[in-house]
Amino acid sequence: MNELGRQAEDRALAFLQQQGLRLVERNWQCKGGEIDLVMRDREYWVFVEVRHRADQRFGGAAASITPAKLRKLTLAAGVYLSSRGIDAPCRFDAVLSHGNGAPEWLKNILA
Repeated sequence: MNELGRQAEDRALAFLQQQGLRLVERNWQCKGGEIDLVMRDREYWVFVEVRHRADQRFGGAAASITPAKLRKLTLAAGVYLSSRGIDAPCRFDAVLSHGNGAPEWLKNILA
């Protein structure tokens, strides 16, 4: 991960923690993919994709979350949950940032 990506992830993590979410794991990897942030929001396990773009050209950060990326994220989350024997509600969120602007939190991006 490059330095800008790390900074965007740090800002996203701080933002989510301010919203009351608790970090469980960061940059969890398996053969099928990676989960940027695994967090808890009360009874929910939250799998967070962090996306940063310098500006809004070409659709910005939201446009970079492709159907293929979502498939990898859900596959990795399934592996994560099964490897830990977790049977609890979960959701998939995204935190988007553009330049130095405030993060945008999209809850339940698969709904």
